Order: sequence, then C-alpha cells, then structure tokens
Amino acid sequence: MNYRQRIIINPSIRSGKPCIFNTRITVNDVLDYLGGGMTIEEVLDDFPDLTLEDIQACFAFAADRDRHLMIIPDEITV
Repeated sequence: MNYRQRIIINPSIRSGKPCIFNTRITVNDVLDYLGGGMTIEEVLDDFPDLTLEDIQACFAFAADRDRHLMIIPDEITV
C-alpha cells in the first residue's frame, strides 16, 4: 500500500505528527487504540471519518518507519 496518499505530515496540524489526510487523527492515535485492545471495527465505529484503507495506511507507515530505524547497540557480544 502506498500510505503517502493517506498519511500527511504538516507542521501546522498536530505539531507535525503524521496524520490521516483531512483529519487531525494521528497514526499514533490509531495504533494506540488498536494496541490498547480495540478492534479495527471499533475504531471505525468511533471515528466515522476513517476508512479501513486509512488504518491499513497506518500499518504501512509504521512498518516503513520501522524498516528505516537504525539501532546502534551499546555493546556487541560475541
């Protein structure tokens, strides 16, 4: 999925946090709700402006961000 069509970063909206296009709902908000135990259906019911594709875009965004995360180990054990 090309999340770039659904996720925007605008410094004047939610302090530049990644948001769903045409909303003030952040990717982190969606992932927090799902991680907290809400189902996708519950999130969609609570936020009628969201679509299943928006939620999938949040997953794709998070996966892409994770792929680009660089972790420098404190210690290397052999």
